[in-house]
Amino acid sequence: MLERIRIVLIGTSHPGNIGGIARAMHNMGLSDLALVAPRCEPLTAETVSRASGADHIVHDARMLTTLEQAVDDCTLVVGASARSRTLPWPMITPRTLGERLPAELATAESRVALVFGREDSGLSNAELQGCHAHVHIPTNPDFSSLNLAAAVQVLAYECRQAWLGQQETSHTTEAALDQPLASHQELERYFEHLERTLVAIGFHDPATPRQLMARLRRFTLRARPERLEINILRGILTATEQQAERRE
Repeated sequence: MLERIRIVLIGTSHPGNIGGIARAMHNMGLSDLALVAPRCEPLTAETVSRASGADHIVHDARMLTTLEQAVDDCTLVVGASARSRTLPWPMITPRTLGERLPAELATAESRVALVFGREDSGLSNAELQGCHAHVHIPTNPDFSSLNLAAAVQVLAYECRQAWLGQQETSHTTEAALDQPLASHQELERYFEHLERTLVAIGFHDPATPRQLMARLRRFTLRARPERLEINILRGILTATEQQAERRE
């Protein structure tokens, strides 16, 4: 289970933080690290020093330019967020996240990405809207600032506790899915297709969006659609586009 949990760091600016995160991951048995557009040299002497023997995780990390590349194959994407947003989004605690992981990772094709933003500004609204849910660490409201590596350590700990719970329960059953869940890439293609179709039939005006696509995205991600279901929905969209063209 732990091998299919990916830590994704976006725009990290301090190599020491990357090293500290590698150490936190190795402590808890995680090994899949993706670095998206880092704002520093990821592998330095400080990285190695802070990693304390876990620098192999940084050596093996994938260097990518976009969040989409980092989570394309993931069936659950959770963004770490400390800020309130104008558009409410499913918000969970680290403990709730850990409790969900065994079911989320019950099939071999399942992948979970835990996404962390920049040290100074966190994740953008657009990046958070690409996540199925947001996780918030309930820190002391009078002193809520949390080091990036410490935040990763908290979530990695809950991941390990979930895994240990599986090992300790001899009769743990794996949930069987009729169809694998849609990947992030498949969902993004669906959202693009949906917006294109809604514009074509005059239901959606990009000039006055009124958060329509954000709300449809939230609704769809909350439903956790299977790959087959997304294919059915895209088939409906294609038929709708064809009817609109005939009428024109």
